[in-house]
Amino acid sequence: MSGSNGVEKMVIIGSGPAGWTAAIYGARANLAPLAIIGVPAANPAPVLPGGQLMLTTEVENYPGFPHGVSGPDMMALFQQQAERFGTRISHADVMRCDFTQRPFALETSEGETVRAHSVVIATGATANWVGLPNELRLAMNGGGVSACAVCDGALPAYRDQEVAVVGGGDTAMEEASYLTKFASKVYVIHRRDSFRASKTMQSRVLDNPKAVPVWNSVVVDVVGENFIEAIVLENVVTKELSTLPVKGLFIAIGHSPATKFLQGAGIEFDEKGYVLLRNRSSHTNIEGVFAAGDVADSAYRQAITASGMGCQAAMDAERWLAERGIH
Repeated sequence: MSGSNGVEKMVIIGSGPAGWTAAIYGARANLAPLAIIGVPAANPAPVLPGGQLMLTTEVENYPGFPHGVSGPDMMALFQQQAERFGTRISHADVMRCDFTQRPFALETSEGETVRAHSVVIATGATANWVGLPNELRLAMNGGGVSACAVCDGALPAYRDQEVAVVGGGDTAMEEASYLTKFASKVYVIHRRDSFRASKTMQSRVLDNPKAVPVWNSVVVDVVGENFIEAIVLENVVTKELSTLPVKGLFIAIGHSPATKFLQGAGIEFDEKGYVLLRNRSSHTNIEGVFAAGDVADSAYRQAITASGMGCQAAMDAERWLAERGIH
């Protein structure tokens, strides 16, 4: 059910807060958007339609949910709202994009070629995990393993408890510093004998009495049946194993934007590999191609900011289409 001549007016690639918000705005503008939402995968961590929120048990910082809401429930509500206004859904992955021709051509994992006048890229970014089976299991089940301290660190489960952060860069320092507001002690696990974060960010952690660096160490196991109880560490110098009791584990070793399908498509990326946007808008370097959410945001990575960017992308796309007489 595409537009005239089999060409979609607006195709949205992705299904997190940015993608669904773009779909809501696009649908309400009578653009009959097609959302290509992807299929579940493991990479090695779970990658699910709905994005990182599908791994978040409780969301307490999104306006309008005073008592909190689970990430999957929130994404289900977003989807329902988008479908209510006429968004159509394709359960497929986009494998390759050809932005050299107009209308654009998107090849999907179903062997189809979708043609579109405008495209919103909202594929997000996946957290880099250590890759341990118990780590991923507990992350999936809300068992005290997270890749976002700002999202989860203020939850009651971590208050006045001892927790651990894995990482040594600016993100890890930011996460650890944030957690010291709530936890009784924050261990910062790093595989080297010094952090690689900026000196300013390091000082926030090293000068905080609640933060305890654990040098030359890596996490080799996560202990706990339904909720984390401890982590097993290996000293990379001595190879000695030790067990550290904690009530929370926060992985802060970076994110990877989901842009593999864009390689060779002519889209410009920033120095971190995220889609490069123009002048605080959603415009990419290719006319008619827009981006929103974590795929183009390495700084905030929050549901609320992704939703705002999704709104921008849909409005930018609508205006761009209208200027070309496509309604």
